[in-house]
Amino acid sequence: MKRILLLIFVLALILRFYKLGENPPSLYWDEASLGYNAYSLLKTAKDEHGVRLPITNFAAFGDYKPPGYIYTVVPFIQILGLNEFSVRLPSAFFGTLTVLVTFLIANKIFPNKKISLTAAFLLAISPWHIQHSRAAFEANLGLFFSTTAIYFFLKFATEKAYNMFPSAAFFLAAMYTFTGQRLFVPLILIVLIIQFHKQVLSNIKLVIITAVISAFLFWPLFKFANFTIEGKQRFNEVTFFRDLKPIDDSISYREDDNFSIFSNLIHNRRLFYLYNYFIHYLDFFNPSFLFINGDQNPRLSIQELGHLYYFEIILIISGIYYLFRNKANYRFLIIGWLLISPLGPAVARETPHALRVLHILPTFQLISAYGFYHIYNIFRARKLFYILSFFALIPSIFYYLHLYYYHYPKDYSYEWQYGYKQAVEFVKNSYSDYDQIFVTKAYGRPYIYFVMYMPIDPRLFQQSAQITRDNQFFYDVKSYDKLNFGDLPQETLPKGKNLYVVTPGEIPKEAHVLTTVYNLASQPVFEIGELQR
Repeated sequence: MKRILLLIFVLALILRFYKLGENPPSLYWDEASLGYNAYSLLKTAKDEHGVRLPITNFAAFGDYKPPGYIYTVVPFIQILGLNEFSVRLPSAFFGTLTVLVTFLIANKIFPNKKISLTAAFLLAISPWHIQHSRAAFEANLGLFFSTTAIYFFLKFATEKAYNMFPSAAFFLAAMYTFTGQRLFVPLILIVLIIQFHKQVLSNIKLVIITAVISAFLFWPLFKFANFTIEGKQRFNEVTFFRDLKPIDDSISYREDDNFSIFSNLIHNRRLFYLYNYFIHYLDFFNPSFLFINGDQNPRLSIQELGHLYYFEIILIISGIYYLFRNKANYRFLIIGWLLISPLGPAVARETPHALRVLHILPTFQLISAYGFYHIYNIFRARKLFYILSFFALIPSIFYYLHLYYYHYPKDYSYEWQYGYKQAVEFVKNSYSDYDQIFVTKAYGRPYIYFVMYMPIDPRLFQQSAQITRDNQFFYDVKSYDKLNFGDLPQETLPKGKNLYVVTPGEIPKEAHVLTTVYNLASQPVFEIGELQR
């Protein structure tokens, strides 16, 4: 069994580390922001805005990122330098460890090690988990922390009571790493407490002490998230509860009914919001999302396949059936974990969202493994079973990997802001030759790629960058040194020898085009030209 587990671990490692710095084909801006803030922390003990050792958040673009991933990536940048591989390494490394934690959890809740090995294997090859382990997603590190916390809670309930302390520590780490964990952790704790209420009551003093210490440590984050405008900003930005359409619909229906008492009851705006919330919740169990197309965001899915393999449909259905038929001891924990996971993400406008509900893993794998084990036990023709399993499993894995490594980078390189690194390298090599450099903001936040890939000394950037803040509290870097980010001057082009990094067709008529940067689909991304006036 140990050899099989080792092979599964090695497989998970390979699938998450092979060409990690090359595929996805580029760092998207949030990854670059995490990397540069960690680099700034390493060099100055401050974030990019000069805040010393932030505890609750890194302001970054004004999205106020949780600190967990940034602090975790610091030692990797110290050892390997500031690059794609080092920025993504924590996600890949702890994503691989999550496979091992899945085995440990399954080993606690199921009576057979074959089930545990199968669950670990299914997570090792999971498109959902591989996709999010190969980019610097805070949610993936948060997933490792929360699953490890659940494992230690299981050890608390089944072995030694002191395991409550590491469980609480990992839950806190999860909440300090990914925003979605702040909603998931209280919910999964309710499920765990109900499942193990006898063990909790028998160790109530220890539980209360742990809760008080945890509350004290969580208080700074709770205070920031709930009592500051900046802390509420992210929630207000994504939640559909800020939409006015349900209110407008409510008024329209009630107006048609002459605002009768009955109409005011059945067309209450709260019921409209509740209905929308219910629809958003069900989106996360949509078969198209799970098995066919996946998340509509190409950064979160390869688009050609769902987040689970087709063969897992049978395994999940059979797993749920046998969990209840056999009255499995921990069916409440597994199904509860599955059902509460979308409760937080369902408040967002965009549903289903694979990243925000990542903490639903590895419930599907646990259920599938249980189903696979029982199908295996009732299948008398074992040779036929092995043949069917082989033809269901191997083609599925190889087809996914083929799409991921050969088609996905080319088809969706634009979604990963491919071209910025190439443009920055060109500018870097001729930086001293120009008086001013103008960079378009058409693709988002160009400054973060320049400060990262040049790289710019964080001390100088903190002192000299021209930064503005809009009424939504988002930060924007207008300029640094000779770099100017934004639209080209409209009236007269500045004098001197200037360089322009712009979208195709935007370059000034008098400028001489030096090079064109293409994405992996051979589409022009940037034109770089110079003009002497």
